Amino acid sequence: EGGLANPQVEKKGFLILGMTQVCSEEQGSEVPLRMEFEKGRIYSYIGEVVVSVNPYRAMNIYGRDTIEQYKGRELYERPPHLFAIADAAYKAMKRRNKDTCIVISGESGAGKTEASKYIMQYIAAITNPSQRAEVERVKNMLLKSNCVLEAFGNAKTNRNDNSSRFGKYMDINFDFKGDPIGGHINNYLLEKVGVKSVFKCIFQLVKGAPDAQLRSLHIQRDPTAYTYIKVGGQIKIVFSILQSSINDSADFKAVTDAMKVIGFTTEEIQTVYKILATILHLGNLKFGSDGDVTLIENSKLVSVLGDLLSTKDENVEKALLYRTVATGRDVIDKQHTHQEASYGRDALAKAIYERLFCWIVGRINDVIEVKNYDARVHGKNTVIGVLDIYGFEIFQNNSFEQFCINYCNEKLQQLFIQLVLKQEQEEYQREGIPWKHIDYFNNQIIVDLVEQQHKGIFAVLDEACMNVGKVTDEMFLQALNGKLAKHAHYTSRKLSPTDKNLEFDRDFRIRHYAGDVVYSVVGFIDKNKDTLFQDFKRLLYNSSNPVLKAMWPEGKLSITEVTKRPLTAATLFKNSMISLVENLASKEPYYVRCIKPNDVKSPLLFEHERCKHQVEYLGLLENVRVRRAGFANRQTYPRFLQRYKMISEFTWPNHDLPSDKEAVERLLQGCGFEHDVAYGKTKVFIRTPRTIFSLEEQRAEMVKRIVLFLQKVWRGTLARMRYRRMRAALIIIRAYRRYKVKSYIREVNRRFKNVRGMKDHGKHVKWPTPPKVLRKFEEALRNIYNRWWAWTLIKDLSPEEMVQIRAKVATLECLKGQRADLGLQRAWEGNYLVSKKDSPGTASSFTLVSSDLQRKDKFMRVLFSCNVRKINRFNKAEDRALLITDRHLYKMDPVKLYKPMKSIPLYNVTGVSISPGKDQLVVFHTKDNRDLIVCLQGMVPAGDSRIGELVGTLLSHFKR
Repeated sequence: EGGLANPQVEKKGFLILGMTQVCSEEQGSEVPLRMEFEKGRIYSYIGEVVVSVNPYRAMNIYGRDTIEQYKGRELYERPPHLFAIADAAYKAMKRRNKDTCIVISGESGAGKTEASKYIMQYIAAITNPSQRAEVERVKNMLLKSNCVLEAFGNAKTNRNDNSSRFGKYMDINFDFKGDPIGGHINNYLLEKVGVKSVFKCIFQLVKGAPDAQLRSLHIQRDPTAYTYIKVGGQIKIVFSILQSSINDSADFKAVTDAMKVIGFTTEEIQTVYKILATILHLGNLKFGSDGDVTLIENSKLVSVLGDLLSTKDENVEKALLYRTVATGRDVIDKQHTHQEASYGRDALAKAIYERLFCWIVGRINDVIEVKNYDARVHGKNTVIGVLDIYGFEIFQNNSFEQFCINYCNEKLQQLFIQLVLKQEQEEYQREGIPWKHIDYFNNQIIVDLVEQQHKGIFAVLDEACMNVGKVTDEMFLQALNGKLAKHAHYTSRKLSPTDKNLEFDRDFRIRHYAGDVVYSVVGFIDKNKDTLFQDFKRLLYNSSNPVLKAMWPEGKLSITEVTKRPLTAATLFKNSMISLVENLASKEPYYVRCIKPNDVKSPLLFEHERCKHQVEYLGLLENVRVRRAGFANRQTYPRFLQRYKMISEFTWPNHDLPSDKEAVERLLQGCGFEHDVAYGKTKVFIRTPRTIFSLEEQRAEMVKRIVLFLQKVWRGTLARMRYRRMRAALIIIRAYRRYKVKSYIREVNRRFKNVRGMKDHGKHVKWPTPPKVLRKFEEALRNIYNRWWAWTLIKDLSPEEMVQIRAKVATLECLKGQRADLGLQRAWEGNYLVSKKDSPGTASSFTLVSSDLQRKDKFMRVLFSCNVRKINRFNKAEDRALLITDRHLYKMDPVKLYKPMKSIPLYNVTGVSISPGKDQLVVFHTKDNRDLIVCLQGMVPAGDSRIGELVGTLLSHFKR
């Protein structure tokens, strides 16, 4: 392609332009394809076509690390890989909102099925970064459906361990974000007749199912016990067994688990295995004759079939031995001959399996298809299609099925030629780009040979099937010879008498794009009619098993009802192929061409001639020549500008030049790429990928700057919007706060307006609940009120009363909760020794002593006096008197007329301790540690109230 952007890729030699040497006649020349294979590189590119060589061994190139290397990369940025083409298809679908498809082709055993699985694995891995449950469910369903379809549609042949015996096209639907939301599977021509293959599900059932399940199905573990499997038996369905190293027990469990995950119920899964068992037992039915009467020799199998099909034994036996025929209004039972009974048995087995397979596909589609999707609400639904279909094959005895398969490959090759080769050259001519014409083989003539109306092989075959009377395969071959005698790509022994490779009245040869193939007409008529007696359809429709009944809706028709002639197998297949090609042509195609390096499945052998032939018939040689002579990339001017206009100042954000073409020219000239491009009428053509890579790099750099600019503008817009909202909210909050504050103040004013005239000065008034912002204000307001209330109470008191109030307050603060009664409710006298009530006989004596002490010690007033009981250090109690003035503490002897015994200056008293009980014990602590311990005595009714008075008086004095 003129060079790669990644130098490591160039060094590894992944460029495939030298692949023409594969077809070189020169001996001894190096073959790049072989060299890459020998180095373990199984993928190569031709333009946007991936060439895949089957390595016949496991390769560690499909893990999560490899997926991350290809995720979001351009096609040529990394070494060739399936993941690169899958990512390209996904990006094209997501970027341009366009449906894409990946067409996988190649002969049987080239690795098509494995390629489709890896592509599905990659698409599933790169989607859904947010891991939403619904998207994960759809992805899991799509991957699990591969497992089920592979088991029921693939077979082990002598050419391929995992050969697809049906065509599969899967659409994966994506929402506008690029996440998978569902899918749909179309199947084409399940191969029901052959000689050398066995459907995997049959082998898995016989070899892998649990013993209990086999017993319920009346199945033996030995595969050779069944005619449809046993090698060398009378095989009418393509079930033969080759020894396999596969763990069938694990595979059986994996398929069953996958069906459960998809949504098959337990009853449906059991019915599936009942149908497989029915097919095996049908193959073992043997018919005999008793004169003109046809009999079933092993009649015990009839009851087994009745049990498996959930119908009556006699109905099964009648359907196998008789055919109900309507003659006018009369209905008669016509007995089968031995040959007819055997044909009906095999036709039933084939039809049951085909219906089962189609039902499985339909059941999967019911689960995975998109539901409740409205494009107006959810955006456009885009699709990636993946086509995995049987490859072109040449056998010794090619049958009707192989003819259909090879026709299918011709149709796909025609599409490849039209989309990749023919359109390439026609586009250059249409755009006025100088171009050297390259001859290539157009296989339209072969497609017309098969499908043309009235003249094609399918038309002749259908006409032979519709003719009244007995039409044989030989008569069909004669009709072909008459219609196609002059066709360059058709011949037979009658037309070429000297060609001994063809048998008279049996063979004809078609010169296909991929090579000459000889077909045997034996069985063409019967297989095209695909006749199944109506008796079998009614038998299965009347089954009590609802799943089996649903597979045969036409069985409800009465034998006397006249129905339209059904389409033949050839017409149905032709219509499905035409529909498939139209579907693929409507999408942007990507191709994977698979090559089989050898026939012996060796990871080391590369057969030159075999690969050369495959390169030719896959159209790779023409593709190389066309790509080498042309331009790697082309885009319309508007789309090119839309993607790259930000690179140039002349085109960003919009240009003012006369046309988009001139704007593109100015952009490319500014980048220095004018030597590597050509300008068509509507498109710009770019020769080398290096230019595209450079444009993409410049675009990526500019996109970052544009995104940053947009983020800056948008963030500024968001900040201004947030500021306006915050400012508006702040204004509202401030207004609301003012309203709440004013409301609270007005309410407080209303409630406390008349407190001066109230008896308790508003003490009973309940305070309103303040707003949060005024809680501290309310506390201060309450303190102000409490101080006013207290001031109101004490403002009219005398100085003496004030002294007593202060003492009581001090007592309350110090001893509240410490003693039962503090004497706050009575008047405090303080100097109790002058009271005649407390000391009736000695009051006058104490007064004289007190006066003498006042003259002597110059104290101002008496704080407290009281009779006490003193306990000395010898534990001896004595009556004493206690006098406390504002300067001294005196201990007196009441017996000696209150003669002072001890005087302690108040500044020497460090503290007072009292007991919490009713004993009125008081301890005066002094600096010299000669504490005075006394018990107060008096005539006060409350025994402990004098302690409170003593403490409060002292506290009040010292505070002052």
